[in-house]
Order: sequence, then structure tokens, then C-alpha cells
Amino acid sequence: MAHSILVIHPGALGDVLLAVPALRWLKKTFPDHHIQLISNEPVGRLLLECRLIDVWMSVHGALCADLCSGSIPDSIEIRRWLETCDFAVVWMKQEHPGLVAALKSCGVENIQIQSPFSPRLKSRHHSERFLETLGATMVGLSGDEPLQLSPSLLEKGGAALVNMGVARDRPLVLLHPGSGSRHKCTSVEVLAAVIVAMNQEGLCPLVLEGPADEAITAQLLHLLPMMPTVVREQDLSIVAGMMAHVQVYIGHDSGTTHLAALLGVPTIALFGPTDPEQWAPRGDHVVVLRGSPCVCPSWEAVRHCDDKPCLAISAGDIFSSVRRIIGHGLKSATPRNPSQYALSQQPPCAKVPS
Repeated sequence: MAHSILVIHPGALGDVLLAVPALRWLKKTFPDHHIQLISNEPVGRLLLECRLIDVWMSVHGALCADLCSGSIPDSIEIRRWLETCDFAVVWMKQEHPGLVAALKSCGVENIQIQSPFSPRLKSRHHSERFLETLGATMVGLSGDEPLQLSPSLLEKGGAALVNMGVARDRPLVLLHPGSGSRHKCTSVEVLAAVIVAMNQEGLCPLVLEGPADEAITAQLLHLLPMMPTVVREQDLSIVAGMMAHVQVYIGHDSGTTHLAALLGVPTIALFGPTDPEQWAPRGDHVVVLRGSPCVCPSWEAVRHCDDKPCLAISAGDIFSSVRRIIGHGLKSATPRNPSQYALSQQPPCAKVPS
């Protein structure tokens, strides 16, 4: 049985995706080890399908519950698996003495438990803080390497768009109006104006509705004179497959914005009260738009700030960024944009694994 490295990360989608450089560092540094991730389900399964990890288990499963309570797992198979583990990385905020004791009882001697929020860390950007917990840096890592989707996911994403009746003859722009907090979202009036402008320009706007976005999506659709295609109730992996077929993604500081950027999709990230120097996805294909710098001293102050000048991003600025990206993509074929719009060809912004 191959030796392994255990990674426990209970965070939400965006938090786990910010740890991708650290996971890549582990994979590069320990090429003969299996990377085994315990995380939330949608993102864990996606990273497994993208071959960034070798084994995935749910953070809500029996193994994680046993280990965090300090219990040795009953399963002989799991205990044998843990005996092959040379290194455990735990990205949690609280200390877990029971977890350490359980892992050591199973033969895991090298255990690193540290939250990326620790004040002892010096890096500013959150992805670099994950690396710093491992004593690593971005040196030697390809920061703009797209997450590789399997041919099956690319095909399923394209098929899902076709089944929704999405036209093949116009550039696709996917807009996500929500985020993890409504205090990070610009006004639906601005987003509606962007969608109208895109439609008038001959682009094909799509609206992505996440699990907690029903209210804000309804508000947005109510303002529109036409009904765009709404992507809803789709598995995260299928959403990723869809993203690989679009020419531009627009979103706030959210997990799906990080996903689009990781796929290499030209991304317009709308930021407000959160610091883009710490949280924004990176890459030459990412455009960060923001209003005035946020002056709220705390998140509590953000919640009580009615004006939110930090989110005063104009529809004109957003649409101008869309036009620049679309125009550049149509003038030159690149590995990220090998064709103009055809869903039947290899999509832009994603590498197919060999």
C-alpha cells in the first residue's frame, strides 16, 4: 500500500479552493504519496475528479467524527490506511488534542495543526497562508495553472448548457449575483443593467443561482425585461464543466468566483468590504473591480453600513471589462480560447488531462 498524506480541511468552497496551491505543493513535494483529503462533499469530490487529490472522505463522516473525538476508528481497513500516513495536515481554527492523540495512536507521528487565520502567520494573501502553514512558498509553483477537468466533466457541462437551450452562436457570460454574505454583493440594479447591456451587444448572459441565492436571483430577474437562462440546482462538478465553456465569468468574493478563476476562465471579481489583496483570485485572466476602499473597522460595522461605497461599482465599468475580454478573445486564438463560441469543440480556459 502506498504511503499517504492526510489533509483535513472543513472549510467552505472558497476556503478549500484557496488551499489548492498548498495541495499542489504537497503533490509536487511528495510525488510518491497519495494525498487523502477530508473535506465537505461538493468541493472534495470535484478535486478528486480533477486528480488534485487521490482519496476523498467527508468531513461529516464517521472517520472524522471518531478522530476529532479522540477515538481510534473501528474499521480495520481505515486503521491500516492510517498506518501508511506519514504526515497529517489539519487546517482548523481550534486545537484538537483528541485528534492528535487518535492520529498518534494510529501511527501518524508527524502532525501539523494550524489555522490559516493564525496571527503567527505573516503572509497576506490567504492562499500563501495555507502554504506558510507547511513552511512553503509559491516559489516553484505555477500560480496560473488551470485546474484540469476530465473530458467527461467537460462533455457533461457542455451537454447541460445545450439541454438548457443555450445558444451556440454567441459568447457566453456567466454571472453569479450572490456570495456567502449579502454584504459582499453589489446592487441587483447594477447587475441587471449589465445583463441588459450584454444582451443588446449580442452576448448570451447566464445567471448562476447557488444554494443560498434564491432571493437575490428573484430580485435580479424581476428587474429584467427579458428572461436569461438561469443555472440552478446543479452539482458543483457540472457547474465547473459549464464554466469551462463560457467566455467570461462575473461574480463577487465567493467560492464560485475562485472556482472560475482556478479553471482559467476570464474572471471579473467584484469586491467591496473584503480585501482583494488578501482574498481575490490571482492571475492575468482576473480583473478585480471595487468601489472606494472600505473604511469599516469591523465586519459588524460592515453589516450596519447602508451606503457601502466600497461596492459602488458601475454597470459601465463592469460591461467595459466584459467587452475588453470578449474583444481580446475574438481577435486572437490562445490555449485558453482555442475557438470562438462552439460548445462542441474543446472549451476555452481548461486543460484536458492526458
